[in-house]
Amino acid sequence: QVQLVESGGGVVQAGGSLRLSCSASGSVHTIRAMGWFRQAPGKTRRQRELVAIVRDDDGTVYGDSVKGRFLVSRDDAAHTVDLQMHNLTPEDTADYYCNVVAKNQAGYDMNYWGKGTLVTVSS
Repeated sequence: QVQLVESGGGVVQAGGSLRLSCSASGSVHTIRAMGWFRQAPGKTRRQRELVAIVRDDDGTVYGDSVKGRFLVSRDDAAHTVDLQMHNLTPEDTADYYCNVVAKNQAGYDMNYWGKGTLVTVSS
């Protein structure tokens, strides 16, 4: 089991910057990927959008809508993943969820989610 705690959401004006942080605890030695997804207002959990993720296998992947504006950083010693967001637009308004992929005792990948932190970008 992996537990996740997010911080850093809030209200920011368009064009501004914000930093999100996520800290993992529990079975951190089984983590294979850490990153962020977001769920825009009116969207369902199934419609969560990849923001950025850092995977052991194939490195860092960004969602198309955030490339060049957001930077994800993963610290395996501290078991954290941060998301630095620049040049925010109202379309970035969403609940941001920390996501971790970790292997369970049977060797299967399991997804773990934080509770989410709200980012609101005003125009």
